[in-house]
Amino acid sequence: MFGALKRTLQPALKQVYLLSALKDSQIWRHKVQLRACATSFKLLDDCLELNYGETRMYFNYVWLRDHCRSASSYNSTTNQRNVDTGSINLAIRPDSTTVQDGHLVLTWPGGHVSEYNLHWLAENSYERKKQDTIQPRILWNSDIYNSANIPSAKWDKFMSCDDELKKFLQNYLLYGIAFVDDVPATVEATEAVTQRVSLIRETTYGRMWCFTSDFSRGDTAYSQLALDRHTDTSYFQEPCGIQVFHCLKHEGTGGKTLLVDGFYAAEKLRQRSPESFELLASVPISHEYIENTDGHRNNMTGIGPVLSVYPWNNELFLIRYNNYDRSVINTVPHDTVQRWYVAHRELTTELRRPENELWVKLNPGKVIFIDNWRVLHGRESFTGLRQLCGCYLTRDDVLSTARCFGLQA
Repeated sequence: MFGALKRTLQPALKQVYLLSALKDSQIWRHKVQLRACATSFKLLDDCLELNYGETRMYFNYVWLRDHCRSASSYNSTTNQRNVDTGSINLAIRPDSTTVQDGHLVLTWPGGHVSEYNLHWLAENSYERKKQDTIQPRILWNSDIYNSANIPSAKWDKFMSCDDELKKFLQNYLLYGIAFVDDVPATVEATEAVTQRVSLIRETTYGRMWCFTSDFSRGDTAYSQLALDRHTDTSYFQEPCGIQVFHCLKHEGTGGKTLLVDGFYAAEKLRQRSPESFELLASVPISHEYIENTDGHRNNMTGIGPVLSVYPWNNELFLIRYNNYDRSVINTVPHDTVQRWYVAHRELTTELRRPENELWVKLNPGKVIFIDNWRVLHGRESFTGLRQLCGCYLTRDDVLSTARCFGLQA
């Protein structure tokens, strides 16, 4: 069952303005019955009001001309716009308007005719988009995830069967994590299984990386210490989208991987303290990575809020949470800092609730894919030789692969 993110939607000022204008701009009205769906439209001063089914929508006239799908305005082969948006008269409005055979038909000054499928208009209206979820997700704590009994993909089938890949991607989209079992415990096999999903994103750590607790890099991950829950590369302007881990060898104890659904915790915060959620979604802070070791010199800074939401529907799409890499807080006014710390503490409390922790032992053969924009990871301390390999994947290409299978992403 798909779980929709709970949202708090603010009334749109433009909607209020347009509803007020509705009383003053009774220019003309036309009604038509299409199948069982009632359709009516009205030309207002600055936009066209369209009632389709049970939805009332407003379309700016420049927007309508800019989104014309005629052959001269839009290349349906390449799915690219031909019309020069910069040359559209900003005061444009249609000379005539009608509805025919399920299409809104506009004739513009100069004689150009635009036809819009009514369903297409409804699907692409602001009024519809502010109610829709961009990516359906199932938010989880440990009980929810374990009760779902989500199967891992199997290496042989995963590499040769598109249906197996599609199921894997569906699980990844819904839960933010997915596994492939029985992968040969080599860097080469790990690289192959990741490339089945997406392109590898090369970073300062390389393309495919293989590391142990040798402190070869200026990062706590290259040690035997426990790591608290965090997201990676928060110091990038665009944090890496997917984190891949494969434990090739472990001769010792400990080292379990910790996973926490950051969106589950953030939505709990939104329910309990919407003001704190809003503060964490609006105040930009810095994360920084400074490395000065033999052979490696880096100084990277990424700036953004702890929580990022789409402004039209308040859907959460990114969490940056890394207490190790958070830099000096110097982007917050003094009268906001205390409130920010309170909000951050409330989120931290949610993230650290024991019932939200999923612990997984990564043994040789089990590869995990983690949505680094959603799921926080950490580990317990360990003893002995523990060798991991992995990489980062480009988020855009993972989502592209999913969409090509018809999945919503």
